[in-house]
Amino acid sequence: MRKTFVLLVLFLVAAAESAAPSAATQARSSKTLDIYVIDVEGGNATLLVAPSGESLLIDTGNTGAGAARDAGRIMDAAKDAGIGQIDRLITTHWHGDHYGGMAELAARIPIREFIDHGPNVQPAAATDQFLQTTYPQLYAKSKHTVVKAGDKIAIAGLDVRVLTSAGDTIKTPLAGAGARNPYCANFKTADNNAEDPQSVGIHLTFGQFRAIHLGDLTKNKEFELMCPNNRIGAVDVLLGLHHGQPSSNSEVLVHAIHPRVAIMNNGIRKGGDPEVMKTLHSSPGLEDLWQLHFSQLSGQEYTVPGMFIANVFDEPQQTMPVAAILAAGAPPAPTHNGVAYWIKVSASPDGTFSVTNSRNQFTKAYGKRP
Repeated sequence: MRKTFVLLVLFLVAAAESAAPSAATQARSSKTLDIYVIDVEGGNATLLVAPSGESLLIDTGNTGAGAARDAGRIMDAAKDAGIGQIDRLITTHWHGDHYGGMAELAARIPIREFIDHGPNVQPAAATDQFLQTTYPQLYAKSKHTVVKAGDKIAIAGLDVRVLTSAGDTIKTPLAGAGARNPYCANFKTADNNAEDPQSVGIHLTFGQFRAIHLGDLTKNKEFELMCPNNRIGAVDVLLGLHHGQPSSNSEVLVHAIHPRVAIMNNGIRKGGDPEVMKTLHSSPGLEDLWQLHFSQLSGQEYTVPGMFIANVFDEPQQTMPVAAILAAGAPPAPTHNGVAYWIKVSASPDGTFSVTNSRNQFTKAYGKRP
């Protein structure tokens, strides 16, 4: 009888332990949704950590010499967030500034699920070699998912919807969306490469808080997603913006979704193009634009105050030019391998949120949407 009682006690203890949330989950159970927009030098790496402790990473930065650097910067953000694994990794598309740090990162932290749009459609020797050999090895002991527009991605406490994938877009508006989009009438098509339009784009809901990240989705696909009716509705935060490049960021998207805050993953000479900056600064309801880098393609003419910029110059300039530098004639950007700063969003389910620049600790709070 005593042996039976002991076994019963041990069973109940084990069951309680297995049902209990992890230490990381317990530690975050009463906190905010945290979004880290990580500096990977004009590439993309955006880490979302829900109050449950579950995590979603969008892209892993650059290939080549930048891979280890960018994986290290993602690890710094993961450490700050208090997580010990990446539950979901979305690779938006197969460009080297979006998947480049994946292998380095996977060697440093467990990744439980690898998510993408499917095969690369813009042949490139290094990318195709990665997809044929390295990538299958990375997800062999995890899970690999090819998502379609309309799919859900499971993150406890969040509603994460796939808006775009493999060149397709959602056809049914999100809840509360679907109004006619007045910006469609003046839309002009634009040139783009083959792979950017394949981007996995997501919409996430946390209570009353809304945000989107569309990878490098191009203007023509923005039109398909947003016209003739706005299938997204209004959002609080627009993430990514294709580094602030003019092949994306049309008014049919940016103006129609009325973001209160935009956070641009640009580099010092990548993105922040004057055309995009004018679209952003004229967007109805936009309160602030935050940038990962000062953009020499903007100059003082189009830039934001320095307190909204996470990374400036490794070597301070004696004078800051007012005029924008033309991308075609600009010298190569200097390599930034020193301290890198992120921009962090902390959102509450009542729709309030704050944004913090980790370089200067400037924080701005945003109340509920008017």
